[in-house]
Amino acid sequence: MGMSYSTAKWMAPTSFLIDFAAQQYGMLSTPNMKTIHDRNLSFFSPQPFFIAGFFFPQQLFQLAWLYRLYKLDPKKPGERSELDQMVDFVPYYSVGNLCIATWMVFWNAERLDISNIFVVINSLTQLYYITAKLPAMNTNSTSSILTNIVSKTFAGIGVLDLLHNGSVAFAKDQPATTMVKALTGVGFGLASVVSDWIFGGCLVYDLVALAVGQSSLDGGWSKILGAYAVGSAAIVGAKNLARPPYNGPSSGYSKTATDEIQDRV
Repeated sequence: MGMSYSTAKWMAPTSFLIDFAAQQYGMLSTPNMKTIHDRNLSFFSPQPFFIAGFFFPQQLFQLAWLYRLYKLDPKKPGERSELDQMVDFVPYYSVGNLCIATWMVFWNAERLDISNIFVVINSLTQLYYITAKLPAMNTNSTSSILTNIVSKTFAGIGVLDLLHNGSVAFAKDQPATTMVKALTGVGFGLASVVSDWIFGGCLVYDLVALAVGQSSLDGGWSKILGAYAVGSAAIVGAKNLARPPYNGPSSGYSKTATDEIQDRV
């Protein structure tokens, strides 16, 4: 393991507090983050209140995850394996928080080209973690469940951040081209096919936020995004209902004790 338990237990909450302070700065400064949003619109501009609505509950999950990280004792064998998975996520979690905090500074300075650098770093970092590093969820472990929720919601909203900041930084006031519309549908469709309930739900949320945000800018594009949201929800739902992610050796989740009993019966 690359990071010590003691380092992880101060690094993660410190990065959270830095990000939280930056968010307060973004909301309370003049101009604030919404003012900058309203002055810089493009074909991937979401309804900004959807982002706030996402981060409030997501931060509650972060606090629960941080509490578990602090509480678990590596000297207890039963808790050490849980803590190892959480500590493995800490570097990615901390990079994400610090990138979001730095993004806020440049966003409010209206240097969207520079802020986009930190969006790209954060989004790709979180996507890499959930696709290449995150262990299968153990539904008997609160720590595993929280790690999956926090990491996948970070990555999920990171997709929206990537589209939003990139479009306003380099295509301000431009409408969505046919190529953009097609690639958006294909990209979200393919991502939905390989997503579980958590990340897939985030993708649907991203599309709804975009559809609502575009409703006052480009009604036609808004309707297409709404249709993509419905399609993405259908794909995620059908895939996970037909092949429940907690049922089977190739799943992304581990079986619960109840499932194992039912299998024996």
